[in-house]
Amino acid sequence: MTTTVAVLGAGSWGTTFAAVLADAGCDVRLWGRDETTVAEINADRRNTRRLPGIDLPQGIHATTDVVAALADASIVVIAIPSQSARATLAPLAEHVAEGAVAVSLMKGVELGTDLRMSEVVAEALQIPAERVAVVSGPNLAREIADHQPTATVVAAPDPAVARVVADACTTAYFRPYTNADVIGVELCGAVKNVIALAVGMAQGRGFGFNTTATVITRGLVEITRLGKALGADERTFAGLAGMGDLVATCSSPLSRNHTLGKNIGRGMTLAEAVEATGGTAEGVKSCRSVLELATKTGIEMPIVEGVAAVLGDGLGVDEMARALLSRPQKDETTDTRA
Repeated sequence: MTTTVAVLGAGSWGTTFAAVLADAGCDVRLWGRDETTVAEINADRRNTRRLPGIDLPQGIHATTDVVAALADASIVVIAIPSQSARATLAPLAEHVAEGAVAVSLMKGVELGTDLRMSEVVAEALQIPAERVAVVSGPNLAREIADHQPTATVVAAPDPAVARVVADACTTAYFRPYTNADVIGVELCGAVKNVIALAVGMAQGRGFGFNTTATVITRGLVEITRLGKALGADERTFAGLAGMGDLVATCSSPLSRNHTLGKNIGRGMTLAEAVEATGGTAEGVKSCRSVLELATKTGIEMPIVEGVAAVLGDGLGVDEMARALLSRPQKDETTDTRA
């Protein structure tokens, strides 16, 4: 029996994941707001704006009618900007099929509530948290669209739900692993974008591999520290959703967060960097919500705090670097708070 999947969001990741699902044998309905993009996907099997040069599989039907996309879908995948998720999803709750599983591809923490995206999805769509899964990992959309081999993590409180989603997106080039640690997987996905901004800023200033390695490693410490305080499994942070995604996002020019940070480091204003980067760099807004969550939890995250100060308070990148290096010396192996 063919699985019917609705994918909400026809950006680069939403379109790519729709292609993965179609290649895995699902019947995919891809919802997008832009009529030109939807028409091009249906007529030419292309999304030139987001994935130029990529041929999309026949199993995708695109539509601007979100209710039609949701009709009888047993899996609903959400790939929209995290800070607009609640407003977009809340009016759709009555149209989600009974018993459907929701899957968040979003990376972030909601401003104002400090909720993770799976929590926002459950509230907005009015479905039990047990029926919400998240997908995260070293998943740069363009490489997956090119069918380059990669793995990912499907996390859900209910192992059976995680297995349903994993089965729906398993292909010869895309391998999902399951995990019950939703908190850890989501925090990795949200905070790694902020760390990638910091790495990009450093590289934009001309700093080299020592600085990059330092920021990535200490960034992982910050992610782990926050995750442990919130009840996550420490093993998650050494896996695909943790170190794997962090390395990919901090290293690749395909990462919008890394690219935007690099533009900031080169001297662009935030507005100029956003325009030059194109697409959504989730870390720009998530740095504030992650910092709010850390403050509420009583956890110090100096790199996240520095990125937020650069983007929101006008702190210079060099000043941020000096502030980080001037912090009190610590024992690395016993460092759990700062």
